Amino acid sequence: MTTGPARIWMRLLVPFMALFLVLQLTGCGDKEADQRKAFIDFLQNTVMRSGEHLPSLSEDQKQKFGNYVSDYAIIYGFSQQVNKAVDNGLKPVVDELSAIRTPQDYLTRRDSLRQASGSLGVLNQQIQAAKTQADSSRATLKQPEDLKTVYDNVFSKVVTQPADALMPLLPALQTLSQDVVQAGDFLQQQGTRVSFNGGAVQFPTQDQASAYNTLMSNLSMNAQALTQAQNLLQNSMQ
Repeated sequence: MTTGPARIWMRLLVPFMALFLVLQLTGCGDKEADQRKAFIDFLQNTVMRSGEHLPSLSEDQKQKFGNYVSDYAIIYGFSQQVNKAVDNGLKPVVDELSAIRTPQDYLTRRDSLRQASGSLGVLNQQIQAAKTQADSSRATLKQPEDLKTVYDNVFSKVVTQPADALMPLLPALQTLSQDVVQAGDFLQQQGTRVSFNGGAVQFPTQDQASAYNTLMSNLSMNAQALTQAQNLLQNSMQ
């Protein structure tokens, strides 16, 4: 049989344990709130001002953000894919195309352009796959409303907008590159039957001239892709 003092101790123990559990839950809640606040501040004041190249997280930041590190990994991973597409795929092609100023340049730069543009089709597929993965991962997130509002804005800037700009541009730039290479191949095939005089090209027969003019007409249909790519590169450097 329990004595009187023991009953008093048990009555005191029950509310004490309940209070202890409440304090534990409150402590966990405060930790998550601090992590969320730190992550929101990082998104607003660092990521949104970082341009195209997002920073990687330091060990200290990983500790401060807690589970929200995985939320950042979604947009950071996609950003890495975009940077690769721009630096290794888009920029070399733009550099080659921008260097063509005379008809003879079609001939002299065709091999280097052929090599530079070879990866554009693969890069477009990679960007599409990365965008699909980022969208799927984002859909699984359960974020508090204050974070979700900020994160959605960052996701639009880092993922949606670059993807919408790149995915139609890369195939168009690939087509333009192929047209330019084809023009260079045609001029190569003419051998000594073609002559260059500054910005002019001359052929001995009308059939040759007509074939060349057809190539130039096809090329001009996708010429705006180069301007769009140049603007994209310029904006990514700001």
